[in-house]
Amino acid sequence: MKKILAYSLLSLLALQLGAQQSETFKKKGKTLVFINEDPELNPKVQAGLVRTFFKVYPKLVKTFNRNAVKDVEVRIDTAYTGVAYAHNGKITISSEWLRKKPGDLDVITHETMHLVQAYPSGSGPGWITEGIADYVRYIYGVDNKGAGWSLPEYKEGQHYTDSYRITARFFFWLSLNYKKGMLSKLDKNMRNATYNDAFWQKETGYDLETLWQQYTENPDIS
Repeated sequence: MKKILAYSLLSLLALQLGAQQSETFKKKGKTLVFINEDPELNPKVQAGLVRTFFKVYPKLVKTFNRNAVKDVEVRIDTAYTGVAYAHNGKITISSEWLRKKPGDLDVITHETMHLVQAYPSGSGPGWITEGIADYVRYIYGVDNKGAGWSLPEYKEGQHYTDSYRITARFFFWLSLNYKKGMLSKLDKNMRNATYNDAFWQKETGYDLETLWQQYTENPDIS
């Protein structure tokens, strides 16, 4: 019985290893190790993610943080039930999500920005982190339209701390109405752990609550 059980475990491990495929791509001074655990992943989706990575990541590094990691690992995870996350040079994307949203190639744009951000613990509010990442996806995304992804129209009851696309739209509005490079400065402040609420007054002449009030009164970004 023990021998049969051991053989079964070894067979299962062999199947798992066989299903996991790893490929390495090098371009523009960056290395991408792509690990796919899903044997049913559409090859076009993988190719699209790789293409999007090399089109976007070098730009983000050059624009925001030239010290960002050069070697990145992307894993298509069959066990992860979220959408995606990034940490310490590694990006994990749910295989289930890619089956539901095969056109969402710019999920990797959002996640690579997190690698570029590389904010230390306690550097600032999480809504800023996610707002910047979605702002970057809006600006640098390769095919947001194909993914059915866009910034939402302002609606009463929203707040800048809602994070993600709601915050990103506010940030984009700020870049249009105040300083274009303000988000780069905000990103740098977060990475250097020097951010505080005085940032907004210094950059715009108004505090954050006043800026949000201005936005709610005239939220047009066209």
